[in-house]
Amino acid sequence: MSEQARPYPVLMETLDDIGERTDTTLRCIDHEPEVWESRMQTTCECLSKAGILDNLERRHAEDRLGESIYKRFPVQTRSVLTVAHTLMDRGLFTEQALRDKMSSVRARLEEK
Repeated sequence: MSEQARPYPVLMETLDDIGERTDTTLRCIDHEPEVWESRMQTTCECLSKAGILDNLERRHAEDRLGESIYKRFPVQTRSVLTVAHTLMDRGLFTEQALRDKMSSVRARLEEK
């Protein structure tokens, strides 16, 4: 990842859905993980084991991006943002592919 990382609009647009960070302390991460958080951690472990995104590298990127580009996002969402950001930087999928997948998931959830 470059030193001057650029924000991806598809990720920045999610701030409207989840709401801006209001708690600037780390106590906001001291909670029982939600199902999506546990699944995200599992996904990160799988990406690391497969050699796609090392956990230590992801954590460093999360620190760097979380306090710069994604500072306005809640702390517990930063792993998701960092993984998506890094995988797009590496060309594993495009911003449009992510946007299409997010639209598909939203449509399925709205059906329920």
